[in-house]
Amino acid sequence: MPQATAAATLAPPGGDLAPSSGSDFAPLLREVKAAGLLGRRTGWYIAGIALNLLALAAVVAAVVLVGDSWWTVALAVPAAIFWARTSFVGHDAGHAQITSDRRISALIGLVHGNLLLGMSRAWWNDKHNRHHANPNHIDKDPDVAVGALVWTRHQAALRQGFTRWLTRHQARLFFPMLLLEGLNLKVSGLRDLRRQTPRERALEAPLLVVHYIMYIGFLLAVLSPGKALVFGLVHHALFGLYLGMAFAPGHKGMEMPDPQGDRWGHLKRQVVTSRNIRGGPATDWALGGLNYQIEHHLFPSMARPHLPLAQPLVRAHCVRLGLPYTETGLIDSYVWALRHMHDVGAPLRSGVEPAASGTR
Repeated sequence: MPQATAAATLAPPGGDLAPSSGSDFAPLLREVKAAGLLGRRTGWYIAGIALNLLALAAVVAAVVLVGDSWWTVALAVPAAIFWARTSFVGHDAGHAQITSDRRISALIGLVHGNLLLGMSRAWWNDKHNRHHANPNHIDKDPDVAVGALVWTRHQAALRQGFTRWLTRHQARLFFPMLLLEGLNLKVSGLRDLRRQTPRERALEAPLLVVHYIMYIGFLLAVLSPGKALVFGLVHHALFGLYLGMAFAPGHKGMEMPDPQGDRWGHLKRQVVTSRNIRGGPATDWALGGLNYQIEHHLFPSMARPHLPLAQPLVRAHCVRLGLPYTETGLIDSYVWALRHMHDVGAPLRSGVEPAASGTR
C-alpha cells in the first residue's frame, strides 16, 4: 500500500495489523455510549438544513437577478457547493443521524436527494449501506467494484481495449473524470428504478420527474437554451468534482481485505480500511464530517457534530489494541489515493502483464 508523505498512522511496532474480534469493539461502544455521543442532535440539523435551504434560495434569486447573461454561469459555483451540502444532509438522513424516526429520515432523504438533487435515495442507500458493511472488499463493496476505475492489479489484468488505456492513465485522469460524476449519479439512480420495489418506485420516480421539470424549466425560464445548457453542465461538473473530492480521501489506497482469507471483526474492518483527514472547523464544514471517516464507519448513526468528540476515544482505543489509526492532511490523502491508482495501472504501462489471479 503506498504511503502518504505526511500521514500519521498510529500502529504497533513493525506496523503489523493486530488481530481483531467482535469483542474488541464492545469496550469502545460502552465508552462512547457513556459519553452520550450516540444521542441525536436534531436541533443542530434543523438549523443547518434551514441555513442550507436559505443559501440555495439565495443562489436561485441571484440567477433570476443576473438574468440571461454569461455572468450567470459563475453562479454555478455556489450552486454546486450548496448542492454538495444538500447531499451531506441526505447522507446523514440515510444513516439515521438526524432522527431515529425512520419515516422522517426517509422524508428528509427523499426531499434532499430525489427532489432537490435528482438523485435516487433508494439507489444511494442500497449502494452506501453495502459499502459500510464491507469497506474496500472487492467482492462486496460497490465502491471498489470494476467501473471506469479499478482498484487492484487483478481487476487491471482483465481490462481490454479503451478501458485498458483508461486504467494505464487512471491516476492522472481521476480528477477530470470526477467532472462527470454529477451526471453519473443521476443516471445511476434512474437505472436503479427497475431494481426497486413498486412502493419505492412510487415514491422515487415522481419526485425525480418533478426535479427535472423544476431544474430544466427554471433554467430555460431565465436563460437562453445555450446558456442554460452551459450552466447545467458546469453546475453538475463542479458538483461531481466536489463530491468526489469529499468522498475519495476516506478509503482509496487503504487496506483491502483478502476475500479468500481475511475474516476481520467490525473494529478492524472499519478502522484499517479508513483514513481520517486532519483539519479544523473549515475542513469539517467542507467535507461534511466525512473527514472523521473512521468514527463514522464505526458508528454510522452518530450525529455529525459528535464525530470529533468521539475521535480521541476511538484513537486511544486503537492505540491500546495496537491497531493502526491513520490520519493525514487533505492534500496528502489525494496523493495517497493517486499513488494507489497509479500503482494498480503500473504493469499495463510497463508491458508486463499483471497476474489475473489474486486481489492485489
